[in-house]
Amino acid sequence: MNIYVSNLSFKVTEESLISMFSKFGTVSSAKIIKDRETQQSRGFAFVEMPSEAEGRQAISNLNHKEVEGRLLSVSVAREKSDRGSQSSYSRREDKRRW
Repeated sequence: MNIYVSNLSFKVTEESLISMFSKFGTVSSAKIIKDRETQQSRGFAFVEMPSEAEGRQAISNLNHKEVEGRLLSVSVAREKSDRGSQSSYSRREDKRRW
């Protein structure tokens, strides 16, 4: 099960996420999403747990839990949506046409 975690403090590490979620079962991975240029956390992460039951238990117990002064928002991650074949540059070009 892929789990979305948001409203993370910049002090939270991938290791601390693994520790937090492993209280509810096996954690396959934890990935904090970072800004490409600054490498600073963007405040959200994805945690992978192989067992759906354990994942749901972790979500239930960690959603709205305060960590490093912030209330976490924890939910089942949605599948990545198809962003279409056009780049953002192409869409801007289309809007300028008369």
